[in-house]
Amino acid sequence: MCGIFFSLSTSRPVSPNDETCCLLRNRGPDSFQEHTLHQDVRIKQAEDQKPVSPIVDGASQSVLCWNGDAWKYEGEPIRGNDAQFIFNLLLQAANSPAGASVDDRDTVQRVLDVIGSTSGPFAFVFYDAVNLRLYFGRDCLGRRSLLQGLDDSGALKICSICDGTSSTHFEEIDTDGVHMVDLTRQKNPIPRMNKSIPESIPPRLSVDSPSVSMLEQKIRKSLALRIQNVREPPGFTPQSNAKVAVLFSGGLDCTLLARLSHELLPVEETIDLLNVAFENPRVAAAAAAAKEKEKGEPKPTLSIYESCPDRMTGRAAFSELQLICPDRNWRFVAIDIPYVETVAHRDTVKRLMRPHNTEMDLSIACALYFASRGKGTAIHSHQDNATAVPYTTPARVLLSGLGADELFAGYSRHGVAFSRNGFEGLIDEIDLDVSRLGKRNLGRDNRVLAHWEREARFPYLDEDFVSWVVQMPVWEKCGFGVPETDDAHDGLYLDSEKKSLRLVALRLGMVNVSREKKRAIQFGSRTAKMEKGRTKGTDALS
Repeated sequence: MCGIFFSLSTSRPVSPNDETCCLLRNRGPDSFQEHTLHQDVRIKQAEDQKPVSPIVDGASQSVLCWNGDAWKYEGEPIRGNDAQFIFNLLLQAANSPAGASVDDRDTVQRVLDVIGSTSGPFAFVFYDAVNLRLYFGRDCLGRRSLLQGLDDSGALKICSICDGTSSTHFEEIDTDGVHMVDLTRQKNPIPRMNKSIPESIPPRLSVDSPSVSMLEQKIRKSLALRIQNVREPPGFTPQSNAKVAVLFSGGLDCTLLARLSHELLPVEETIDLLNVAFENPRVAAAAAAAKEKEKGEPKPTLSIYESCPDRMTGRAAFSELQLICPDRNWRFVAIDIPYVETVAHRDTVKRLMRPHNTEMDLSIACALYFASRGKGTAIHSHQDNATAVPYTTPARVLLSGLGADELFAGYSRHGVAFSRNGFEGLIDEIDLDVSRLGKRNLGRDNRVLAHWEREARFPYLDEDFVSWVVQMPVWEKCGFGVPETDDAHDGLYLDSEKKSLRLVALRLGMVNVSREKKRAIQFGSRTAKMEKGRTKGTDALS
């Protein structure tokens, strides 16, 4: 968890205002450092890992602000502090070997090669004081937030969150390369989408298909990198011994991550399942009106929270995990958010998600904001009585299933695209979704999730995993274009959306989860359309 602020001015150093400093500290609570250079470069960074950031090279005065995790370099896992490791490589790249002729293109390419060979979710600002160059950017998928813009004085600002009171000057930094003050040249490690079309009806996927078996291995490998060797967070005790929590709706993507985490983490560690549900006045009013019209004997009804779709699927998936993995202690954390609390935090959520500014952005951001706070009531599998107790997860690592729908055709619009334009339309829709993840989702989500001193990790968005998936033929990702037939001897039928992931879940014994329909977070948790009116998700906030 970390935050970056960088400014470059032709007149005087430009500092972040108090509000921005506060929000940066929320992202990285353990350290807050500032470094100013004679070139009028002002750098501040909140960071929770050592060495303290920003990292400054005493000899050259080069500086690195690093936000994220470098999991691998040139395909090999990084040991020790990843920020220092990358900084050392950047310093070597920026300095020409002794006796060698200076070629600007070679120096730039060496820096780009360092970034291009780094795998993991990250955002960075690197000031090369030797060659007076500024490099900045995000990983190729955009899993860490980084915004850029000019203030009223013309100063360049690069920040993890929008700086100041207005979002008009800021925009998401594109993920299509490394940015420099005068030159950009980087190879995107994600290859182009495989757009091959089957010549006839494609082969039917099954639990025994080689591609399904390989998919399970690939997810497992990506997940292991993100959850093994996680350090103990503050508040970690024998009773609250969770290092990893799952943003848990009970749907296919997140439950599959929880199921595989069981096989990768020590059995004595509890895995927290964070499930959020909201009081939605509009839905509550409709339910009350319907109840008044009922005749006959009164029927038992669920609470406004327990009737949320994601709460029901969450509890069902929790039960299935307990059944399949009985030796693991699973802790189900029910996060109930009253409407008054949503309203009280709404301005903060709007502030964090800038420059995104639509009703849909707010609905999604609210759900993620309260889920990542991790505060609710909990029951767990190794508990004799099922009485829920107040609980806040100590876990700072949160697993998210984001990316699965985009990669494996999980949205209803993918089915629409196939029905209209066949495999070509389906592939184009998947390609579009993957290409805009950084601009549409990940920066916004990172700003909201990191507010509570926690870090979301996205196993489905590992560079190697994404590279492998985009090269798969589309019929190995989903079941469109294949005649409907049973997927198991008990007559089970699985939907075409994300068919390969459903089969992985089935391989792992998750029969009920493998059947779960896709449901958008804002509808599952009921953050969408809380007030009466005819607003649409794409409408700008007033």
